[in-house]
Amino acid sequence: MFKSTHILPAGVLAIAGAGTPAQADITKEVEDALNFYHYGSNGAVKMDLNYRWENVDQDKGPIIPGKAPKRVETANANTARLRLGLLSPTFYDFQAYAEYEGNYALQEDYDQGGTTLNRHRDYSLIADPDRSELNQFWLSYKGIADTLIKVGRQRIKFDDDRFIGNVGWRQMESTYDSVLLTHNNQTLFGLTVNAGYLDHVQNIFGETDTLNAPVLNLNYKVGDWGNLIGYGYWLDFRERANYAKSSQTYGLRFDGKSPQFFDTVNFLYTAEWGKQSNYADNPNHYQADRINLMGGLSAFNLTLQGAMEQLNGYGLNKTFNTPLGTNHAFQGWADLFINPLGNATLGQGIRDVFATASYKAMNDTLIVTGMYHDFYDDTGGVEYGSEWDFSILKKFGKHYSLLAKYANFNTENAAFTDTQKIWLQANVSFNDLAREPAGSGRLPWRNVIEART
Repeated sequence: MFKSTHILPAGVLAIAGAGTPAQADITKEVEDALNFYHYGSNGAVKMDLNYRWENVDQDKGPIIPGKAPKRVETANANTARLRLGLLSPTFYDFQAYAEYEGNYALQEDYDQGGTTLNRHRDYSLIADPDRSELNQFWLSYKGIADTLIKVGRQRIKFDDDRFIGNVGWRQMESTYDSVLLTHNNQTLFGLTVNAGYLDHVQNIFGETDTLNAPVLNLNYKVGDWGNLIGYGYWLDFRERANYAKSSQTYGLRFDGKSPQFFDTVNFLYTAEWGKQSNYADNPNHYQADRINLMGGLSAFNLTLQGAMEQLNGYGLNKTFNTPLGTNHAFQGWADLFINPLGNATLGQGIRDVFATASYKAMNDTLIVTGMYHDFYDDTGGVEYGSEWDFSILKKFGKHYSLLAKYANFNTENAAFTDTQKIWLQANVSFNDLAREPAGSGRLPWRNVIEART
């Protein structure tokens, strides 16, 4: 059921006109106003408005043991999400930030998911609930050399977001009630240390999970060749319903690109290994490995990658899993493998063999991306299915963008279902007017991964 029919045309027309001189003048006035006409000394109002239409067409609903597969209706979600925040000026090395996040469902013909929401289970799942929340509320201190301490509800993103991320693709992101210390000394040691403690996660459904989770991420820059990363995450979920998510994970990763050859060519590479086992109150005793390998080439605005990610499994709820990761960016945009827990088939692990091509044009304002995946169990003997993913992103200046995105998963395995997803999105973002203190570690060459999400 529609609540409105005018949001998308108006938003598209506004963004499409962003390059005109009149629109540029209006944009400059908005920038000045949100930045307090530069009187605030790093203080600013931050705003991000995101409209999205998502369509999900599946042959059948979730596979529930002991029950026959049920046909679900095609889901349509028209949603508009607003983030509005106030960043304070820096005062004696202290700075504070508060941010509201609200998602308004203009059409509700979809299952919003979660455990406390009104579910429309006759439709496919689209994890963009109609909710409002306090998304971020933190205080930071940077009075110690090369060190930032941030306390409160905050966005945390480590490396490629596989283990700790904000699930930034969804309208309602995940944020953490936490303490995070970031020490970044690139001049002398080339080392970034992220050490923290997670107390709660406010997830994409606007629900809160209680944690007892120390986290550690060490990122060492190896000259111009890449980054060597070591990490340990000890996730103790405190609600009984989440005990199976509790795990301890250790890993090593080398991620980088070569220096340029012939002024235009770079080689890209990733090698990563992780080990995970049950932790705290998890009743399932297991040990499972993860292997992540990638090789690629970037030249003349074209990037090509071939990769394999394997998460081993040893039975129901004994699979390598990443409950705090931005999992939409991995194993296909159709999200068929986003949560292996509770799925007996995925208890046998998953191997994702995939290729990515991404091309930038028009001074990097147009990005076209395509991906192909083949999915198997961790032995390669059982095929789960295959998937094509495509996206086109067009940026208009610093603050406006349009996105079209498509995923098509096909399978002959009875444990899964053919799935097609379509997204159309318009975004207006004034988040870069004043730099808030940067916490958590990011990789400097994530252009293709960012396009994937």
